[in-house]
Amino acid sequence: MDSDNTALTDADAFVFFGATGDLAHKKIFPALYQMVRAGTLSVPVIGVAYSQWGLPEFRDHVRDSVRASGETVEDNETLEQLLSLLVYVDGDYGKPATFAAVKAALGSARRPAHYLAIPPSLFSTVITGLQDAGLNRDARVIVEKPFGRDLASAKELNRVLRSAFDESATFRIDHYLGKEEIMNLLYFRFANSFLEPIWNRDHVASVQITLSETFGVQGRGNFYETAGCLRDVVQNHMFQIVALLAMEPPAYQGFQAVQDEKFKVFKGMQPLAAEDIVRGQFTGYRDEAGVAADSDVETFCALRLTIDSWRWAGVPWYLRSGKCLPVGAAEVVVELKPPPQPLFSDSNPAPGRANYFRFRLSPNPVIAIAARVKRVGEEFIGDQRELSLMNSQPGTEQPYQRLLGDALAGDGALYTREDSIEAAWAVVEPILVHHHASQPYAPGTWGPEAADALISGAGHWHNPDPDPTEQPTR
Repeated sequence: MDSDNTALTDADAFVFFGATGDLAHKKIFPALYQMVRAGTLSVPVIGVAYSQWGLPEFRDHVRDSVRASGETVEDNETLEQLLSLLVYVDGDYGKPATFAAVKAALGSARRPAHYLAIPPSLFSTVITGLQDAGLNRDARVIVEKPFGRDLASAKELNRVLRSAFDESATFRIDHYLGKEEIMNLLYFRFANSFLEPIWNRDHVASVQITLSETFGVQGRGNFYETAGCLRDVVQNHMFQIVALLAMEPPAYQGFQAVQDEKFKVFKGMQPLAAEDIVRGQFTGYRDEAGVAADSDVETFCALRLTIDSWRWAGVPWYLRSGKCLPVGAAEVVVELKPPPQPLFSDSNPAPGRANYFRFRLSPNPVIAIAARVKRVGEEFIGDQRELSLMNSQPGTEQPYQRLLGDALAGDGALYTREDSIEAAWAVVEPILVHHHASQPYAPGTWGPEAADALISGAGHWHNPDPDPTEQPTR
């Protein structure tokens, strides 16, 4: 799908606030290295932080980041080229002198892209500093998630952004949207004509989305106490997957049309109530550093979502995510309704006997269609079998490489829009405070038993298999 003809001119500098942080070291500098290698980054990279460093220390940090990332530094020339692009500004974000130094470092550059990989509490400070220094003119801003922690804070963040940057120059980055597997959901839906006649309430019984992790909070207890699973994963990553699966066909071949249709899905989502969600907390979470002894923060949540639209009226969407679960995977199962008349004794509606589409997003992407096939013999009985397509493609761009490259090129296709973010927050707003207590679950299990009760009216959860190449029994 082509981009709209509204892209900004290419940026001529990349200003990176938070350049000495954890995200920078783990994800951003390896992505910048790959961009240099691919020939999509040749502008100055101005790192800004308050670490009392100089340029030599900053270059050592970047060199270590690339080498520690697992990237194969195939030619030292590429790494040296990245290092040659670096400029470093050390200063307090609250002081005008820092932004004066950034302006001096930009030199003749007039179309900078300002990337804010900093805590949300500093967004307003940095944006005000940019505006006061005149660094917002002909510039764009890239903002890391989270985009607020509720509807009010999301609106305030958007207000601050609008005070200095046009919406067309604002890029809200959600790295999940840069994943090849996520983009393939959109492609698969609208590139194949056989889906459209059955992709609706008449043929779809339910949709399940699981995003599971085998690890815990990994020493980030302080952060997780302020977020929890609902804010950290569901409201953003999982809702984006829902939007791609549920949206109507775009009106024209352009990404602005995709954004319009995704917004309609968010607006059609019914606000959640306490009965629609099960919250869980793995045993041992309260022992983590930075976690309150009586914490009620959820490390697992399962919810039932409805979309009030012509296509999806009456179809339940079940979303589930958590930490310390048995398998690390991201998977979608779209279960179809059974045939209208059961001609065979084993084709009556029952758990595990309905046809389905399965999208394994990670690891090792798979698109599978399940159908029943007769066993050999005289009896009319059969088994569920999958026809699957492995979609792993080596050499694909990593999410940050793709997204940062798009932002520098002025293409907002894979970024989230202001109205969609606020509409998504409106869905979860009622349960951010008014909800049932978190229920304990043992690490290595699929969460509290109440999660099974939540979905019981639509069968059972389809648990992702540890080995994605194994044919599952469903």
